[in-house]
Amino acid sequence: MEEPKKTRIHTVYKTKDGNRVPSVTTILGVLNKPALMDWAWRCGCDGLDYKVVRDNAGDIGTLAHYLILCDIKGMKPDISEYSPQNLAQAETCLLKYWEWQKGNPIKPILIEEPLVSEEFKYGGTLDCFGQREDTDEFVLVDFKTGKAIYSEYFYQLAAYENLLAEHGHRFDKTIVLRIGRDENEGFEVRDIGNLDKHFEIFKHCLGIYNLKKETK
Repeated sequence: MEEPKKTRIHTVYKTKDGNRVPSVTTILGVLNKPALMDWAWRCGCDGLDYKVVRDNAGDIGTLAHYLILCDIKGMKPDISEYSPQNLAQAETCLLKYWEWQKGNPIKPILIEEPLVSEEFKYGGTLDCFGQREDTDEFVLVDFKTGKAIYSEYFYQLAAYENLLAEHGHRFDKTIVLRIGRDENEGFEVRDIGNLDKHFEIFKHCLGIYNLKKETK
């Protein structure tokens, strides 16, 4: 697993014939995100530069995500590029992950695994896919550290479910695990069941992305 360097290069996804394809998050970038516009407006009302706030929050989220995945893999994280304040908040997220994990023992099968869809021509990196040790269910888990769970998260997960299916993996459940960054926040788990309609939305986003690319 790559270290969470602030200057790291994003994963490049290619089909078997060597053609580069877009990532799930890049494709979903065609969607309007009114919640982000409202958040930026509120930052301005509070006299804050939303870009600075966004980048700092991104550092915390990236580091928390990295600490959790290192914990799952049994690896020692490299935290040299991050401030003590951001590290403290990220470690708070890790503690809450441990709290959730106690009641949800999962044996990992794929951890931060990049996969490519040969059929639909896109790529994505799954956080964690594994089998629950108490129920034997195969579960896809996506870690989030923001303030809320948004609908586009499930478009993303629907795309990941398709990647799993194309690569021969059976899955029983797909969840978003949102972990609070503040000490007074816990964790939130969301499973909305069948994601077929969400995958249809994702495919429409993919179509828009490809059309926009062709018209440039």
